Amino acid sequence: MKSIIVKSLFVISIFFIHSYKAQSVSVDDYITFYNSIVPRLNTIASDKTQFYGQNFSKFNTELNNKYINIVNLGYGSKTDTGIKNYILRLFLCDSNMDKPALDNRYQIPWITITFEDEIPPQIKNMVKQYHGEWNNTFAQFFSNMKIEKIKFVGLNGYNNYDRSAK
Repeated sequence: MKSIIVKSLFVISIFFIHSYKAQSVSVDDYITFYNSIVPRLNTIASDKTQFYGQNFSKFNTELNNKYINIVNLGYGSKTDTGIKNYILRLFLCDSNMDKPALDNRYQIPWITITFEDEIPPQIKNMVKQYHGEWNNTFAQFFSNMKIEKIKFVGLNGYNNYDRSAK
């Protein structure tokens, strides 16, 4: 009887360990993600000025055409003390994916867009409502906003200490 209980606990333990491993992202998974997305981002970064003065929808279409998925977003002001929001940050990997990167001090690719005009104040409630997760509502919300400039961050190699933006 004791043997059956011990074997059962062993099997259940293996099941839980396997389930946990299936949900976690390894360093190799992150490196594969990074090496697949950065070349696509670099093609856009090299011609980013073509989107200056254009509606966000044009830039978003280019991201979609390159199979670059926005996962989360953030917003902010042009300066540390500013109260008006002009900056949109587009994050391309979720917290499961960026955990191995953060643990190893790897670069995480993301995009910063500065708009010509202030982002409407309802952005605060929208981000709360959708928990900062990108969706078509945000794509539509930003679609007609004109882009002033774009910065691509984290494209210098996953383990490179050069954190300068492109």
